[in-house]
Amino acid sequence: MQTCVLLCLILFSLRSTAHAEQQTIRISSFQTVPPICRASRPAALSATITNAGTEPREATLRLTLPEGVRLLKGEQETNLSLNAVSEREIHWEIEAEDAFRRELRLECFVSANRVEEAVLSINFLSAVERRSLSYIPEPNPVKTSVVVGAHHCPLWEADKPFMWSQLLKHPERTPALGFYAQENPEVSDWETKWAVEHGVSFFLYCWYRASQGEPVKMRFGSAIHEALFKSRFVNHMKFCIMWENQSRGTSGVADLDDLTTNVLPFWMENYFKHPSYLKMDGKPLLFIYRPEFLIQDLGSEENVLEAFDLMRQACQDAGFDGLYLLGEYRGLDPKHLELMKRIGLDYTFAYCWYVGNNPTPEQAIAAQVDYINKTQALGILPQVVTVSQAWSGWADEGTIWKIPPTEFKTLLAKAKEIIATFPANELGSRMLLLDNWNEWGEGHYIAPYREYGFGYLDAVREVFSDAPTAHEDLIPEDIGLGDYDRPYRTHQETEKALRRQVSRKAFKGSETEEGLVAWWAFDEEEDSPVALDYSGHRLGGIVRDAQYAPGIAGNALVCDGGCVEVPSSEMLNITSTLSVLCWVKTDRPGQNNTWFLNRVLQGGTHTGFRMGILDGKPSFHVPMTSWSHHLNSDTPLPIGRWVHLAGTFDGTTMRLYMDGVLCGTMERPGTINTNDFHLILGNYDVKHAAHFVGLLDEVKLYRRALSPEEIRSAWQALAEP
Repeated sequence: MQTCVLLCLILFSLRSTAHAEQQTIRISSFQTVPPICRASRPAALSATITNAGTEPREATLRLTLPEGVRLLKGEQETNLSLNAVSEREIHWEIEAEDAFRRELRLECFVSANRVEEAVLSINFLSAVERRSLSYIPEPNPVKTSVVVGAHHCPLWEADKPFMWSQLLKHPERTPALGFYAQENPEVSDWETKWAVEHGVSFFLYCWYRASQGEPVKMRFGSAIHEALFKSRFVNHMKFCIMWENQSRGTSGVADLDDLTTNVLPFWMENYFKHPSYLKMDGKPLLFIYRPEFLIQDLGSEENVLEAFDLMRQACQDAGFDGLYLLGEYRGLDPKHLELMKRIGLDYTFAYCWYVGNNPTPEQAIAAQVDYINKTQALGILPQVVTVSQAWSGWADEGTIWKIPPTEFKTLLAKAKEIIATFPANELGSRMLLLDNWNEWGEGHYIAPYREYGFGYLDAVREVFSDAPTAHEDLIPEDIGLGDYDRPYRTHQETEKALRRQVSRKAFKGSETEEGLVAWWAFDEEEDSPVALDYSGHRLGGIVRDAQYAPGIAGNALVCDGGCVEVPSSEMLNITSTLSVLCWVKTDRPGQNNTWFLNRVLQGGTHTGFRMGILDGKPSFHVPMTSWSHHLNSDTPLPIGRWVHLAGTFDGTTMRLYMDGVLCGTMERPGTINTNDFHLILGNYDVKHAAHFVGLLDEVKLYRRALSPEEIRSAWQALAEP
């Protein structure tokens, strides 16, 4: 009996080991090269296969094409030899016979077991003969029964390629312009053409202030100032702004003088007086996100009311008939709506509608109609209606849903019926907002893209205009234009080169320690773009806007907003026992919510592990549920000297050590929840505000719980005399 049990355990262990090895093989990318494909036109198709393991692997790829799509180049089944910590690109060429929406499927097998599958949803557009034009043809706007606008998300700037990271997981979302740089005026002209030819006559741009109490500085302002204002078709498109008054201390106003001296004059000269700025009844429209935050900024509700009256008067003095002020709110609390009315807002509107529990399209439609009707029934503040197409969050967190174009047309028709019942003198009877034109990261968008082509825009055209259903929708490839994603592609090539560097095998010391997963010593040259893993496991990281300085041993990482980004790897998914060791030094006391090692991120706040400073004290975090299980030291972090920190987890208990001495324990029975995130050293995430300020050195990660004696020995090995 004992022999049988032992044999079963051995077999289970072998299967588990084999499974872990197979899981190092991933399909990290599967997409067509053109953002949008057309029928009867060859399209390149590519996949990137990654081996995150430390040993070479053999794998087989199997491409399955739907009926009506044929393979022009490449093999449907491909055998691959993958080196340790490496990636391979595979290419095909396909062609669809007719216009339709289809799914392509790619499977990856290791030892005859399927370990990965990727499905790519593509809407093949109708065949169009290619031609060569010098520029985008002039837009042909269609008239609509009401003024239709779309929220516009301006986050897609050339120097922020990381904003597209969510689309690497969702290639079906790829925009018709590719991963574009929004500051290009030609991008704006394509957006204008597509919008007005389908009945969208204005964009409502998110407007971000970068700092308060001084002349206006903006974030993400290029979509308006560099693209729209410099575009050829700017006179075809109206625009207005939604003041993103969300980030306290930077995005609002310091006081009334800041509003009237800095902000309002900037808006007046740059936007309100612009011939393309949206005005209704002779009044500019200003949308405000989180308007209730102005109560604290200006001191009271009465002060906000007074400020709004001053703004209206300033607009009248400038020759307008006043100013419409609209406040964002997506709830049904009468008290909140009454507050919005008291501070002087004219209308309420929603940026998007929250629909929980991963609803079906029918449920998402019904929930939005219910929100709209109930807001109207309350009768507290009139509304301008918004309809939402989808939601996923930036990391597929919380509720996830999507309304396909056919059902979206139904929602639009219902919204049209509702607003027809609103009083004729209200904006809400003459205007509709669409959520969202291009919020690709959060998963809500109606601009043309890979999965549904022009489906959402066609729905808008059919519901709100009398224009013929049959019409021609051009994409850049049709007329020999494009290359709007060159900055992103250049970035990707740089990233590939860096990933090859970080995967170099490196050692420090003569022996490999038991259970050691990674060791980041930061002992490269000071200008090195990578931080190597000296455990030999190839888990190096890319240096992001960070520098090195003398450390406890060799160099250390300077933590001041930069970081080291260690790419996601199955080896970082430690599930049972764990230890994290490092040295830190800071001259800044009382740091709070600052992190120097993190794998707990939005979309997985119940997963991973991290270490940092809370309320001036070292903190070790291994959550079971969202944000749970923060183990804090019983004493603050010493200032002005090197301090050794260690966090361990043995499957039941978390322990925190400072300079070899136990300074906190917490019960936590159960395994560690895994994720697919990168690991960040020196910060919470890349370019994040919650970063540790100081130096970080000699970071070690183990897949076992070190004993108190081992922790003390690690401290003594480098402790300052």
